[in-house]
This record gives sequence, structure tokens and C-alpha cells, in this order.
Amino acid sequence: MIIRLRLFFCVCICMLSHVLVAQDYSVSGRVVDADSNPIEFANVIILTEIDGDYLKGTSTDDNGFFSLINLSETTFYLKISYLGFEEFEQKIVLTGDLDLKNIQLSDIPENLNEVTVIAKKPTITRKPDRLIFNVENTALVEGSTLSVLKHTPGIIVSEGTINIKSTPAIVYINNRRVQLTSEELITLLESAPANSIKSVEVITNPPASYDADSGAVINIIMSKNLVTGYRGSVFTNYTQGVFPRYNGGTSHYFKNNKVNLNLNYSYTKNKINRDQEDTFNFLDDSNEVEEIWKSNINRNTWSENHHLNLNFDYYINDKNTLSLTSTGLYTPYYKYQIQNNTNITDENLVFQQRFTADNLSRDNKYNIGTDLIFRRDFKNDANLMFNAHYTIYDYSRDQNVLTNNFDANNLFSGDSEFNSISSQKTNIITGKIDYSLPLNETSSFGAGVKYSNVNTDSDITKLDIVGNSEVIDVNNTDAFRYDEKVFAAYSNYAKSWDKWELNIGLRVEQSNIEGESLSLTETNTQDYFGWFPNASLSNQLLEDVRIYGNYKRSLSRPSYTDLNPFTFFLNENNVVLGNPNLVPTYYDHFKIGTDFLEHFTFEVYYVNYDGDIVELPRQNNTTNIVAYTPTNLDKKVEYGFDFQFIYSPTNIWDLYFVTSFYNISEEADFGEGFVKQDQWSNYSILSNSFSFLKDQSLSASLTFTWIGKNLQQFQTVEDRLVSELSLSKTVFKKKGVISLAVEDFFNLQNYETSTRYLNQSSSGFGDIDSRYIKLGFRYNFGNTKLNTNERTTSAEERERLKDLN
Repeated sequence: MIIRLRLFFCVCICMLSHVLVAQDYSVSGRVVDADSNPIEFANVIILTEIDGDYLKGTSTDDNGFFSLINLSETTFYLKISYLGFEEFEQKIVLTGDLDLKNIQLSDIPENLNEVTVIAKKPTITRKPDRLIFNVENTALVEGSTLSVLKHTPGIIVSEGTINIKSTPAIVYINNRRVQLTSEELITLLESAPANSIKSVEVITNPPASYDADSGAVINIIMSKNLVTGYRGSVFTNYTQGVFPRYNGGTSHYFKNNKVNLNLNYSYTKNKINRDQEDTFNFLDDSNEVEEIWKSNINRNTWSENHHLNLNFDYYINDKNTLSLTSTGLYTPYYKYQIQNNTNITDENLVFQQRFTADNLSRDNKYNIGTDLIFRRDFKNDANLMFNAHYTIYDYSRDQNVLTNNFDANNLFSGDSEFNSISSQKTNIITGKIDYSLPLNETSSFGAGVKYSNVNTDSDITKLDIVGNSEVIDVNNTDAFRYDEKVFAAYSNYAKSWDKWELNIGLRVEQSNIEGESLSLTETNTQDYFGWFPNASLSNQLLEDVRIYGNYKRSLSRPSYTDLNPFTFFLNENNVVLGNPNLVPTYYDHFKIGTDFLEHFTFEVYYVNYDGDIVELPRQNNTTNIVAYTPTNLDKKVEYGFDFQFIYSPTNIWDLYFVTSFYNISEEADFGEGFVKQDQWSNYSILSNSFSFLKDQSLSASLTFTWIGKNLQQFQTVEDRLVSELSLSKTVFKKKGVISLAVEDFFNLQNYETSTRYLNQSSSGFGDIDSRYIKLGFRYNFGNTKLNTNERTTSAEERERLKDLN
């Protein structure tokens, strides 16, 4: 396997070793109207001759002048546009410095003056491997980035997770992976304003350039910058749920012909409430109910977060660009409190005893990731990109748990108390080289190599409180060292001809992993090699009928914390256990579909999961301890069909409807017997977007999402209805935006679950803090025609970072 991998590396590296020499020329001119008056802030851009891709841009100054420098000897299209004037376009063969003198823009004819469209409506584009949800300049982008994802077809945002239907999704921004833990990601997306989002791509078949563990991808595309100058904004949001929440920040962007600089800061202060009822039926040897434990649990989380994002691009010349991207999230205050009251009865509901368990945790963490990127563009539109990444992650938790016990007469009978101190430090280093080569007008080739190294040091100390002294619990005190090295290479080929489109790719990865528990003197080593092919093929069968199909193989590695054998005590009877014997999950995803009659799409899909990793609550009927343990299932299969309808009944109303019927089956051998469960479910979305007023300055979006009864990790989750309404109105000559959002106004978003298999019998109800009203205001200043270059750093290894529980 290693020999084959080395050969593949050699082939890719040979293809990357190409350097060309560029010459520096310029194009300049002056833009005027019919009366020879200068036009200020007109957009001036140049596009490549073959694909029409954006190459460079600027805007005219107050005298109508513009200048584009650092251009090479080539052929391109020059486009100049300004509101109220017809667009100017000219093909240019550049052989030296070119002065175009005066360029006159023509007025749009009078009879078109009343047909001015100000705001756009969300639109949906289907491609063989992805769905593109265009939201630029809609009511949705006046909310948070998380709110945009909630409205995106196919995405389910629930407490702590972002899924594409039933599959956990990997989130990218501008094709660069967001490198935060799951909890941090939710916090970031909820606090980040969405005003710079152009579209959201739901990618079910990522190309080989994406990492092998990118099985289902959400790619957030930010608006491209076209003109020079400075743009800034300040924003604030107030949210009233069970408790109030606050969010505010500022964004600054500057661009000239040599640099792009984007700096964003936001501060969030939250208090989140969650109430939960859990019932565990502890069984005897005949699997008859022996005791019933019913818990009423209240969880409150207080947090303060500072998020800083820096993006800097330096254009060395028109062929070479150096970029620095850094994302930091600092949480100086995080308090997590669990108040648990558990009543214990016999099978006839006769009270026997009860206990209360109060858990108070305080966390401190920071997470900083930085990318240094060099991009080289060539004459033939090929490009070579080098990316070096470094992450430092530091997390600590101090926990106190106090349990009070009461007898059958509900009288105090004793207590127990312990403290725990835990920490996790992670360093991630990655290096990537990517090469893209257009072969001709209808085909292209890409290749790349990557190396990543992850080192994690974790430790936990449990201290039992005896009297007024702390005594170390040596059985639950440990240190864990984790080291992971991954070598990867990929190639990708795309071709279109006649009515056909083809995209094929292959990625190979070699993983070397070692985890060591110092106290237990246990070492777990995993070395594995994997082939990850993908393919997409489509055909325009008729003018309004297209058929397509794709296949993707991917994997999901265990999180670093899941492999950690520590035992984290939520209380004396509820623990979280790591599993050092976890192995990766392999996915095979097949899909065929058709677009027809302009408004309709129908798809059939099948996904096979080999060794799916799930965290299962396992009750011990002897000790009455419930342990949440990550486990590899023997088999999981999901298949179903989707139907989609997109239509615009009027010029101010867009309608989107999708319904999916799917089946999930899960199989596992727990050593006590083989278990197989399956469940058919329905997932449906009805989304409406509206524009009001003559200038369309008032926008609205109303979305209903139905998530039918479904199977998740051997738990049955009952029906849910998600309802969302968002409004936005521009003010202050469109420099200000007032927004209002309301979520879960029917109060049908809560979870009701049940578990029934072998000697496991439990149920639960989660009353989550999902009902809220959010009021926001944003004010833009500077050159508001600018769009930002905002993005995040890229290392996908950070997705598997987890906080200690």
C-alpha cells in the first residue's frame, strides 16, 4: 500500500512543478456619461476569455478614472457597469500598456425606468453533486449565518448538530473548512452576521479535492469583492428566549490594487435553558421492570465569547498572491449547571427513594487557527496553491458534583461529593499543495497532496470529598496522549461534451494513529490505507429533462475525545465513557435523479455505512449506571427518494417545496444479543420568500420544516415541526437594516425519544430553548458597494475537536 501511495505522490508532484514568468501591463481609462460628465464608483472588471471567470476589478474615482495594473499579455473581456446605464463590454488583446481614453456609458431607455429590481429573492440551482441556495440581498442575510443554514433546503439544525437530513455535515466557508468544535461552530454561526453570504451549497458528492471524511458538505460562499475602497459596519442583536441573549460586533474591509484586508470581531453573551425528563426502566434477569427512575433535569448554560477573524491578501503581481487567514475564538466565561431530581419507584410506581444531583462546571478555552496561503496563477488559467496551517487549542474544566440522598420517607439519608479537573491541549499542523489545470474549453484536471499531524494531551483528576479533604480517586484519574498522521493525495478530472457532463476523482489516504493511556499503560495503534473514488455523470436528455447520477466513498474518523478512555461523571449514576477501540466509518453513497418540466426534481438514493460511530446510552441494570459510550455499529443503511418543486407564483413571491421519504436501519451485536431496527420517515420543507413595497425594501421569509418520526442511534425520535419567520427593512437611505426573526411559534420543536431493545428501556422529553424573538440592527458606512473577502481557516482535523464532557 505504501509503495502505491508513494507512486501516486510522485505523479502528483511532477504535475505541480510548473512555473511561468509574467510581464506587467496596465489598462486605464475614464468613464463618462452622454454629457461627458464623469461617472463615480462605476464597476470595472476584467474576465477571462475562455470561461468568463472574474480576474481583476476596481471602481472609478470621483473624476471617473480607473486603472488596472499588473496584467499579463493575454486576451480578456473588459466590462463596465453602473446603475441606470447600459453595460459596456469590449474584448481586449493586451500586448502592452493600454489607455482607453474616454468610455461613454449610454442611459437605459426611459421606458425601462419603472422596471427597477432592487432586491433579489432566494433561488435554488440543482447540479449533479450539489444544491445551490442563492440568498444574496434577501431577508435571510439580515439574520445570522446559522439562520440562513436553517432555511437552506436539506439542512437540519438541531441542538449541537448540523445535519444534511440524518448525516452530520461538515461546514466550509469559501471551500475552506471551518476549524472549530461542534459547539463552537454553532456559537460562531449564530453570532456571525449573514449580510456577506452569496449562497449556500449543499454538497452530497464532494469532489476528490475535499478530504475523505467530507461525506456531506455545507459550503458557505461569501460575496466576491469587485471594487476598491473601504467598507465597514456595526451590528447588534437582542434575542429573547427563556432568558435574554446579546450579540454585537463590527466588520471592516479595505481593498486597493495590492491588498485586501478584512477584520471582523463579535461578542456574544448568552444564557441558554433546557428542561428534560428522562425515564429509565431498570430490568431484572427476565427483562421485567424492577425499578423505574424518573429524572427531572434543568440545564442552564452561561457563556461569553469573543470571536476575531482576520483575512489578508497581498497581490504580489497579477500572477502571485500571498494570503494570511486567522480565526480565534476565546471563551473566558462558561458556566454549565445541571440540577437533577430523580425519583425511584418500583414497577407499581410505589415510591422507594430519591436523590438530587447538582453539577456545576466552569470552563475556559481558546481556539486559534492560522493559514498561510500562496497562490500562483498561470497564463492558461491554471493555478498552483500552497497552504500551511497551524491550530492551537486549549481547554480546561473544573467540575463539582453534589448528590443528596433521601429514603422511602423522603428524609435526608446522606450525601456524596466530588470534584474533577480536566484539560485538553491540541496542536494541529497541516500542509497542502493543490494544482488546477484547464485542459481545453471543455475539460479540466486537478491534483493535490496533503499531510496533517494532530497531537493531543488530555488529563483528568477525580477528587472525592471526604469531610473537608479531597482524596484522589486513582481508579478515575488518567492522562491520555494521542498522535495522528495522515498522508493524502488526489486527482480529479472534469469533462463536458454535447449534452453530457462528467466528473471523476480519486483520493487516497494513509492514516497512522497511536493513543496511549498513561495510567492504564494501554496503547492503541491503528494504521490503515483507503481508496476514496467519486464520480458524477449527467445528460440533458431533452430540452426540459436532465438525468444524472453520482457515487461517493468517504470515511469518518473518531473524534479525539471519543478515543480517550476517560470516564467523565455527570453525576454518580450518569457517566460518559471514551472508547479507544473505535475504528473509522466508511460510507458508500449512490444517487440517481432527474430534473424535468423546469420546476420539478426527483431523486433516489442509497447510503451504506460500515461501522457507523454513534454515542449510545447503555443502562446497567445491576449497578443502575447509565453510560454514554461511542460505539461502532455493525451496519447502517439509509435509502429513500426525494421530490422537489420550485416555482414563483408572482414576481414578489418565491415558493419552494421538498418532501423526502426515507428508511434507516441499524444493526449491532452488543454481546447480549443481536439488534436490528428500522424506521420509515418523512422530511418536508415548505419555504416562502416575499418582497414588498415599490422599492422592494421590505423582505420576508416564512419556512416550515416537518421532521417525521425517525430512528437515530437505536432511539426513536418522534415528529417535530420547525417554524421560522424573518423580516428585514432597509432604512437611512439603505445604509441601515432593521431585522426581526421569530422561531418555533407553534412550540413543536422539542424532542421526544424512546429506546427499546434487549435489556434497554428508556424514554425522554427535551424542552429546548428554541422559541425566541430576535431583533437586530446593522449600519453600513464607507463605500457600501463593496463586498468582503471574509473566510475562515481550513484544517478539517479541527472538526473532530470536542470539549470534555
